[in-house]
Amino acid sequence: MNTDTIFIQLSMVIALATGIAIIMRLIRQPLIIGHILTGIIVGPLILNLIKTPQTIATFSDIGIALLLFIIGLGLNPRVIKEVGKTVAVIGLAQIVLTTALGWAGAVLLGVKDQQALILGIALSFSSTIIILKLLSDKKEQSRLYGKLAVGLLLAQDIVAMVVLLWLSGLTSSKSFPVHHFILLAGKGGLVVLAMFIIGWGILPKVTKFISSNQELLFLFAIGYGFGAAALFAKIGGSLEVGALLAGISLASLPYTQEMSARLRPLRDFFVVVFFIALGTRLQFSNISHMLSIIIFGSLVAIIIKPLVVLALLGIMGYTKRTSFKTAITTGQISEFSLVLVILANKQGMFSGDLVSSVTVIALITIAVSTYLTMYNEQIYNSLARFLGIFEHPREHFERELTHHNDMILFGYQHGGHEFVKLFKGLKKPYVVIDYDPEVIELLEQQKFPAIFGDAMDIELLEEAGLDKAKLIVSTINDYHTDSFILELLKKVNAGAVSIIHTDSIEHALGLYEQGASYVILPHFVGSQQISSFIRKNGLSKKEFKHYREKHLAYLKQNYPLLTEI
Repeated sequence: MNTDTIFIQLSMVIALATGIAIIMRLIRQPLIIGHILTGIIVGPLILNLIKTPQTIATFSDIGIALLLFIIGLGLNPRVIKEVGKTVAVIGLAQIVLTTALGWAGAVLLGVKDQQALILGIALSFSSTIIILKLLSDKKEQSRLYGKLAVGLLLAQDIVAMVVLLWLSGLTSSKSFPVHHFILLAGKGGLVVLAMFIIGWGILPKVTKFISSNQELLFLFAIGYGFGAAALFAKIGGSLEVGALLAGISLASLPYTQEMSARLRPLRDFFVVVFFIALGTRLQFSNISHMLSIIIFGSLVAIIIKPLVVLALLGIMGYTKRTSFKTAITTGQISEFSLVLVILANKQGMFSGDLVSSVTVIALITIAVSTYLTMYNEQIYNSLARFLGIFEHPREHFERELTHHNDMILFGYQHGGHEFVKLFKGLKKPYVVIDYDPEVIELLEQQKFPAIFGDAMDIELLEEAGLDKAKLIVSTINDYHTDSFILELLKKVNAGAVSIIHTDSIEHALGLYEQGASYVILPHFVGSQQISSFIRKNGLSKKEFKHYREKHLAYLKQNYPLLTEI
């Protein structure tokens, strides 16, 4: 293989991608659409610039692995616990219902039973890569709906991997290869166990050494992530799942944020190549007589599948805003769907015309869902009055709000119990807002006023009385969420006292800059000291001024290299 040829091809592709990205930026369109259009233009359909498609496919695999590894770094076990049960139930139910609807519609359109079933399965999967990129661009992967969306998509990917393994293992007699699953489960279990032993047992002891040099940290991150992904793929599993699990196994380590920051520029380049490669694979041959299938499949992916997820989340007790935003992320078909139908075609189970139809459905649904996800807030605001039928809160999540809560606590972890004790002692109306169902159940068992919801749900904050509260406390320890709360307070309730919990000194300085009355850093002062201060001095913002200035002086003196406020 001529390396000069590969370099020239890749250079031309990137140059064209840059030009199209500039145009998309000027007309204010999502760059993902531009990358896919680049792939179509450089692919066999138009310019046919890619003479070595396997090289481009390899680059795209690197992008997928990097993206999922970085996502895994942000998915610590507590986050998985928060949404794990929900996404497992809803993910499986959605796949079954969407597959059934897709199969029934395809049969009515004249598709044979076996092919209709495969089409239905393909329509039930959504693209993890597309949505993870969009959520990352919007910085909303840490929102409740973002966590639910990521969980649902990953649950789909696990099912997709099982289906693909089943198809690839079929013999000429079409027997079910049970032994393949048992062998894979055993190998996969050992690899996962090894990763988590290393991540939780060995690496914490060498943290200081690894993080002492930025280049070493960068190389370690790439080596660990790619090594785990390659090992998982080698035993017959999915490269994507391996990269994700590698990230999760490191998520509790103190240097994960630095690791993620250093990998992002590399990730962005290879993810662009992934979308271009996706565009090159799109085929439009022999589809003129398949328009009914294309229209039907697109409607199932864009409308029916999100409606199924919306209804299921409503039944599980989520608000219509969270349910809608989560559901809308599922409105496309997955890259796994394309692999599935191509593999089924090789097995003689799926026609070539249907493969072309699914390819076009992929292009249509990815394009449409990109816009829907990017503008989900505006779309929700337009449709909110019609979405009440999908909101069926469970009894223990319903709460009649007073609209006059003097104190609001976001999150019960990281010392939240100390603040609840303070609120009860002050005998003022208060409410706790948390998105962990188990925490809500615990609070309600103790008869504490609690709301299940997202701290970035403006509608919920209005109902909780954020504009009239005298004290706002956040123990969420998520910088984007805390920043959102502080910015909203500036607009609706600038006189309120705001106390924020964080583990990062850099974040503490940023939160002070945004107007926080006090930022709790565990090594400097804890929830108990703040509670004692409030009991003694009350909720006056002026009383916090000296306390705040003392803390800032301490931070500036001890951490002079950080940006001063």
